[in-house]
Amino acid sequence: MELIIYSDSAVFSEQVAPLLNRNEDSNSLFLGILGQIQANQYDDYFLALAENDEEIVAACLMTPPHALQLVVFQQLPEIEKEIAVHLRNLGVKVSGIVGEQETTRLFARAWTQQTGERVKTLMDQGLYRIDAINRGLKKSAGSWRVASNKDAKILIEWYKLFEEETGLGRQSTQEQATQRIEEFLDRKEVFVWEVDGSIVSCMKKGRPSKNGVTVSFVFTPMIFRANGYARTLVAEVTEELLLEYDFVMLYTDLANPTSNKIYREIGYEQITNPVHLIFEQE
Repeated sequence: MELIIYSDSAVFSEQVAPLLNRNEDSNSLFLGILGQIQANQYDDYFLALAENDEEIVAACLMTPPHALQLVVFQQLPEIEKEIAVHLRNLGVKVSGIVGEQETTRLFARAWTQQTGERVKTLMDQGLYRIDAINRGLKKSAGSWRVASNKDAKILIEWYKLFEEETGLGRQSTQEQATQRIEEFLDRKEVFVWEVDGSIVSCMKKGRPSKNGVTVSFVFTPMIFRANGYARTLVAEVTEELLLEYDFVMLYTDLANPTSNKIYREIGYEQITNPVHLIFEQE
């Protein structure tokens, strides 16, 4: 098996997108990040295809310091181990891996056997898909709108709180959080729920693929919780997004029964159980 590194994301996409789109929903994270790379939203990235007899059998994507994504198209014996060896020999630094359970855990075992690191489960995830919302949901008071620059200050604060609560990866500095929110607002990706002139909840869309889009950054500050704001916001914006896309995706932390219950009430259905693993020094 050969591992071919790509510096041109367009060429990489041309090769792998048809394979990924066979399971567009379950590969939505890979496709979405690849789209962001092509839109110049990342300066540093790693793209590679594993080939066996000139046939693509797996694909790798990473935007350091974020985790590796590995999608296997053909279950060859010990393919995850072979890819781990190739990456190690190339000197590629891998901080963790996120994706389908078996592939992810097999790669993690092979990687840590080489590095002496230990594996830690950062999050056991639920990947949900919706094609139509459930009717008859009780609506909270207020209304939704696209966030604007006037919301930036509070959204920066909420973004940092969201990172702290979810515990995903490194905590952004004030400057990094500010830059991220400014980018989201420029692209009109953030939506807020507003009650009596004050915003009480938020969410964003992003990582569009051929037929779908992903919802993330669903957050309500503690003082506004238990009012159904997030559920109503996600339901109404999801319905709007489904006018443009065939389906909408979102990731959840399966350890949080409340959020999973809310999304199921809206009409989201869990299709896979990805896992996010990180590697730590012993």
